[in-house]
Amino acid sequence: MAWIGFIAAMTDSNALKRAAGLRALDFIESGMKVGLGSGTTSEIFLELLGTRVRGGLKIIGVPTSERIARLATGYGIALSELDAAAPLDIDVDGADEADPDLNLIKGGGGALLREKIVATSSKRMLVIADGSKYVDRLGRFPLPVEVLAFGHGTTSARLAAAAATLGYPALAPVLRHKGDAVFKTDSGNVIYDCSFGAITDVPRLAATLSQIAGVVDHGLYVGIASLLIIARECGVEVIQGRK
Repeated sequence: MAWIGFIAAMTDSNALKRAAGLRALDFIESGMKVGLGSGTTSEIFLELLGTRVRGGLKIIGVPTSERIARLATGYGIALSELDAAAPLDIDVDGADEADPDLNLIKGGGGALLREKIVATSSKRMLVIADGSKYVDRLGRFPLPVEVLAFGHGTTSARLAAAAATLGYPALAPVLRHKGDAVFKTDSGNVIYDCSFGAITDVPRLAATLSQIAGVVDHGLYVGIASLLIIARECGVEVIQGRK
């Protein structure tokens, strides 16, 4: 990784997210096609982007969730379908965890599938987060795995069995709920949150999960992020990916 720079000190969590979002705006230019990530940090960035758009910045946004589409429309941001806009110039999104190799865990907000499709359809993925999301090793945050609703209990058992073969024998996937109902993604799938603990080999786990029948996708991002903007109390750091 490469250190690029710092700016002023901050304390409040939302202030940190806002600082990361403001730094991300430095990478957005008129004429760009921009992937719009989901989650609380991405929503703060979206608000900031909307202010720039109203000030004359001309971009086309591709939202990663129905909620982001609604918010972006309210901010006056012109939107397009991915198929009409790809490849995108840049994707700006948050992360639940990021490590020094810019591997990520995403999906805490439930939009991991569409987020990954948009990210991999972009020339660059720019990740924004507060300092609490930057870790030496992924796995403190439970890994979201999106699976087909059909036979999802059987798929969950396959997840646990596959984890055991990789040295995670205690994995007990937890079906995500929203209130009393099973949580459904915008694509109609369900999510199992998997507490692996420290992940020893991120690429191997990602590849193994992708091969399980019933798994649509998972929240491990390997070799996708290009830049990471981390906002801490001491300032904002921009970390360059190795790719």
